Amino acid sequence: MAAAALIAAQCPGGEPVDMSYGPETPMPVFPSDLRALADDEALARIASDEDGPASNWVDPEDWKQWRATLTHLRAVLAPPPSSIALFDVQR
Repeated sequence: MAAAALIAAQCPGGEPVDMSYGPETPMPVFPSDLRALADDEALARIASDEDGPASNWVDPEDWKQWRATLTHLRAVLAPPPSSIALFDVQR
């Protein structure tokens, strides 16, 4: 989830990374194909497994906030909508 948050930070709508807890040098620009990998492979697994590892990582009191953060990360990492028309409609 932390790696996905770093990738999301470089996407439109992503939250900036607080560098006071991170490396002193700026993060490199990540390839755009990591967006889908972070969302589809990492966050989707965490989101779909209600009783899996995530239940051991998060206190029950913080569960709603944690799920909201996970949902926000997935929304930021989702690919932008296609601007190509699928078909031409004439009136």
